[in-house]
Parts: sequence; C-alpha cells; structure tokens
Amino acid sequence: MTLTSLFDHDPAVLVLEDGTRYEGRAYGARGTTFGEVVFTTGMSGYQETLTDPSYAGQIVLQTSPHIGNTGVNAEDAESHRIWAAGYIVRDPSRVVSNWRADESLDEALEADGIVGISAIDTRAVTRRIRSDGSMRGGVFSGADAAISADEQLRAVREAPGMAGRNLSAEVSVTSTRITPAIGDKIGSLAVVDLGIKASTVTNLARRGFEVHLLPQSVTYAEVKAIDPAGLFFSNGPGDPSASDAHVELLQAALKDGLPYFGICFGNQLFGRALGLTTYKLPFGHRGINQPVLDKSTGRVEITAQNHGFAVDAPIEGTFDSPAGFGRVEVSHVGLNDSVVEGLNALDIPAFSVQYHPEAAGGPNDANYLFDRFRDLVLESLSKKGAHA
Repeated sequence: MTLTSLFDHDPAVLVLEDGTRYEGRAYGARGTTFGEVVFTTGMSGYQETLTDPSYAGQIVLQTSPHIGNTGVNAEDAESHRIWAAGYIVRDPSRVVSNWRADESLDEALEADGIVGISAIDTRAVTRRIRSDGSMRGGVFSGADAAISADEQLRAVREAPGMAGRNLSAEVSVTSTRITPAIGDKIGSLAVVDLGIKASTVTNLARRGFEVHLLPQSVTYAEVKAIDPAGLFFSNGPGDPSASDAHVELLQAALKDGLPYFGICFGNQLFGRALGLTTYKLPFGHRGINQPVLDKSTGRVEITAQNHGFAVDAPIEGTFDSPAGFGRVEVSHVGLNDSVVEGLNALDIPAFSVQYHPEAAGGPNDANYLFDRFRDLVLESLSKKGAHA
C-alpha cells in the first residue's frame, strides 16, 4: 500500500470560459493548464482514458467520484504518456491498494506534468457542461491559484478551442513501426496513426495482420509501397473538418478498392471521404457505458466512446455517397441521442464505427468488429486471387 501526496492541501481553481469558478485542491502537477473541459462517465478504466491520445487538448472530468484506488501500472497504458491536458476528480484515493500498481495516479500525473484539481463538486460541473456544452477551461493550481480571477478568465478565453483544430501531428508516430502478425499472417496492414491505442494494434495483430503503424503525414504512394491488404484509420483528437489530407488519402484508397476499417476519428474521416459532413456535439460521448444499436442484428452493444464530433447522415434506409462511392447505410446508432455510430458501404469493401471496439478497460461487446474486418480482407484477397 502506497501513500500518495494527497495530504498536501495546495489550492487549485477550475475556471470555465463562461466565468464559472470552482475552488478545490491541487492534484497532480502544480501550475496552469488549458483545454476543452469534457466529462467521462466510466467508473473504471481511468488509466486507459488518460493514456488515450484522443484526449489530447482536453481537460477530463471523471463523473465517478472515487478515482485512483488501483493506482497505475506500465502494462495497462495505451501509449507512452498521459495525453489529457488536465484532470478533474472529486475524491482521489489517498492509498493505492492493488498488487499490480507501480505507482499512484497522483505520482503518474506529476511525472507527466499533468495539472489537475480535486475536491470540487464534479456533478455541478457536469451539469453545466450538459446544459451549456463543452467549453474551454483552465486549471490553476499551487501558486498559480492566486492569480487574479480576471487574469485567469482572460487567459482561458484566449486559449484555443477544439473546433477547427488539427491535433494529429501532436499524437502520431514520426516514423513507421511494424508489429508482426500473431499466428498465420494474412498480409500487411497500413494503419494511419491519428492517435492510436496500443490495444488496437494488438487486436489487429491477433487477427493475422502485420501492422505497419504509419505517421499521420503519410502519402498514399507510401501506403501503396508496403503492398497492404487493407487500410485502417485510428482514433484520435481534433476536428475532422481540419483533416483534408487524410480524407484525400482515404478517397484514393477507396477508389483502388482497398478494404477499409476506421474507428472513432477514422469513422468521421470515412464519412467525409464518402462526401458527408461532420458537426460538433454539444458535450460529446465519453465513457465505457454508451449503448449502441447494431441495426443489422437488433443487438444492443455497451460501448466505450470518446468523441466530440459526429457524422451527419440519414439514420434510416440507404443513400448514395455524395462522393460517388455507391450505396451507404448507417449501421449503428447511439441510443442516448440517435447519433450515427457506424457507417457501412454496400458497393465497396469499407466500414467504420464511432466507438472503441478495442476497449481494454471497458466492455468487449464490439470486439467482433476486428473479426469482421479480417473476413472482409480475406474476401478481398480471395477475389483478387480469382482474377489473377
């Protein structure tokens, strides 16, 4: 059992761009941080949340009141660092009581320089965001908590918002990384890293793909150079409307008939490649308990999600892709607010979902989607062999 530094009572304050202030205690590193304040509803899996690159640029609030009791460990991290811009919890655990823990959450936050706040009414903050939408915020802790309220608010309002922001370059690998296939190799898979999680790479490798993790700046010529059996776009942070180059790359691949699977940000970019538009949700979907209807089976999946943008498409029936890729259908729908949660192309080998089927810290209801992609690639390879 490891005592944390939570007996320190340094002050901290959360300031929202509408002028609302919440005074509490410092948690993690001391200093100042800015970002879009969002909430996540998961009662567990906080380490997966914090190390998910999709949370870059966001100050994450946990609606579950008690956080940190199991600490953190190297094995469960989804990337090499904590990506959240800041962290908000009500009652952080003062002790770590799990045999797998390497350190406390507070220590991990300090090590990565993540400024946080605790001991505030997180339900009040959540209700404000639900009513008024996600907004910019700042956490000022330690000595910075004493900065004048006017100066703090000014700094928050000058911070960049999430709309129109491209964050892919901040979270992507800068050079290609190859993960060997586990078991019999199907072929090479081109994976564009827009903020991928480690468990996604593992799931793809387990399906027989030699995973080529490519920088977000990759060109389609470079993708074709590895002779891929398929293309995958990962999750990631930012506004899909600011990623024109990724849309153009994807459209080139779709025209060549390359099998495609995208998740989260990859779903939004698939929608854009099909000629659809995206829009910003009022407060987004974040957590590991989001119900989604699979329209083809009528089955309800409990899913892990983290997104603030969505694809605009007709929920019922089929429609023609405005970009000329044939018939398309919405395959999955969010049951909380009828948001598009999946797209399926009927005339080309491509599909996507808005949620996270890899969910290492959440439900496994959607893990079958990796099998579906494997089968799609095998079918495509079989057709190519028949015409060779």
